[in-house]
Amino acid sequence: MSIHEECGVFGVISEKPEDVARTVYYGLYALQHRGQESCGIVVNDDGVFSSRRDLGLVSEVFTSEVLSSFPKGTMAVGHNRYGTTGASNRSNCQPIVVNHQKGRMALAHNGNLSNAAELRSGLELTGAIFHTTSDTETIAYIVTKMRLYAASIEDAVVSAMGVLEGAYSLVLMSPQKLICARDPYGFRPLCYGRTEDGAYIVASESCALSAVGAEFIRDVEPGEVIIFSKDGIVSRREHCGEQRKHFCVFEYIYFARPDSVIDGVSVHAARIAAGRALAQEHPVEADIVIGAPDSGLNAALDYSMESGIPYEIGLIKNKYIGRTFIAPDGRTDQVRIKLSAVKEAVNGKRVVLIDDSIVRGTTSGRIVGLLREAGAAEVHMRVSAPPFLFPCYYGTDIDSSDNLIACHHTVEEIADMIGADSLGYLPVGRLRDLAPDCEYCSACFEGNYPTRIPSDTRKDRFEQRLAEAQK
Repeated sequence: MSIHEECGVFGVISEKPEDVARTVYYGLYALQHRGQESCGIVVNDDGVFSSRRDLGLVSEVFTSEVLSSFPKGTMAVGHNRYGTTGASNRSNCQPIVVNHQKGRMALAHNGNLSNAAELRSGLELTGAIFHTTSDTETIAYIVTKMRLYAASIEDAVVSAMGVLEGAYSLVLMSPQKLICARDPYGFRPLCYGRTEDGAYIVASESCALSAVGAEFIRDVEPGEVIIFSKDGIVSRREHCGEQRKHFCVFEYIYFARPDSVIDGVSVHAARIAAGRALAQEHPVEADIVIGAPDSGLNAALDYSMESGIPYEIGLIKNKYIGRTFIAPDGRTDQVRIKLSAVKEAVNGKRVVLIDDSIVRGTTSGRIVGLLREAGAAEVHMRVSAPPFLFPCYYGTDIDSSDNLIACHHTVEEIADMIGADSLGYLPVGRLRDLAPDCEYCSACFEGNYPTRIPSDTRKDRFEQRLAEAQK
């Protein structure tokens, strides 16, 4: 598996000043799986914003000294980033803090706008100066522009949603309010809950609510804007029902943590269902079933139960290496550093290997190679997602079909390329098994995009435009 994670957003609002930075820290720690490129926290102390954003993991950026330097406050927002638009640098770290005529604003965003380039060009023609190359700044500019004419910040957000197109789950903080919003398609998850002390928590996934002792209340509905303030909670539903829901089904397959529940569907149960479907669609004679850590483990368990083939732990993941690992000499095989095969489990065995996806095939080939080196007699790979055939424009880091192995090779050819004895994907028709009552987006598998396709789909499109302008 070599696809990249989504971003994670988190927000808190309490009745009295407290150590909200530490609450966000724990929330971001629980959402670390959604982005390991950079992170940030902004604390609101009676209208005064204090922020810290940097490249690295949550534990690296927010040391005890850094957390202690934050003042107590009644609100805070945080963000974990894996960038799907814009380069990896400090300027693209979130939350973005904006100072404007109507006050300050901090914004954290998960998703991708499909009309970001169009909106950015229009803003630049009116004199806007961009300091980042992420589409989050475009959202901030649109909201700020709407705020100049709106009666309130929530009115500005509602108006901005009439212009924004694509995927966005937002947590926004003004001096007096915490606001969350989810795009009308509901591409990306967003939910909120409440602690015993009465603080409200907004997070990308319910696992982050549990991490800070908050009880899950409900998911934010597609198109909904929720405003939290000292006056209570207000739900704005002007954009609800504008579009048919298209929740990203890959959240259930890979992005989300298995202990999260999203839109009423248990991620663990969805992955279990994928394993069951794989066993039914692609049976094979084998001695053991193993999963590729971490997102292949749940599916492997039910493949075993459905097929009757014993489940084993055949691969061990180094828990102390994140996505930021860089080999000092630049030559070390990172798969070999992150994963190791359990020789005692696989030696001489016919192995069924379950993983969540194959994108380019390089990682899958190296994992199969590890099992061969450990003595596996046969390796039969089963994938709990259909083949990736189309780019994603809504937050998954697949901006081109050029590097998608399934676009250029048959299943048999891919099996041969990765060194597997056989290969089986989850059929597109069985995606419904994962989330029977959920309307989902499967455009990366089927090409059925719910929005317009962007004219420029390159991840570094804004950097490229800048370079071209300077020639």
